[in-house]
Amino acid sequence: MKVSTLGIDLAKNVFQLHGVGCNGQTVLKKKLTRDKFLPFLMQLEPCLIGMEACASSHHFARVLRQYGHEVKLIPLSM
Repeated sequence: MKVSTLGIDLAKNVFQLHGVGCNGQTVLKKKLTRDKFLPFLMQLEPCLIGMEACASSHHFARVLRQYGHEVKLIPLSM
C-alpha cells in the first residue's frame, strides 16, 4: 500500500519512520541509519512528511522537497 503521510523522528544516528496510508492504517514502520535515510526516502513516492523542527530537519526538508515531498516542520512544544 502507498504511504500518504510519513512521520519521522530524527535522532543522532538512527531515524524512526512511521507511515500511514490514505485510510489511516499503518503501512510502514522502519528504523534507518543516517547513511540509509535519504536513499530510502528518494525512492519513496512523494508524500506528506512531518518532522520536529531542529537544526538538521531544515537541511533534510530542503533535500526532500527537491524529490517532490511536501515537508511540514513541527515546532518543539514545551
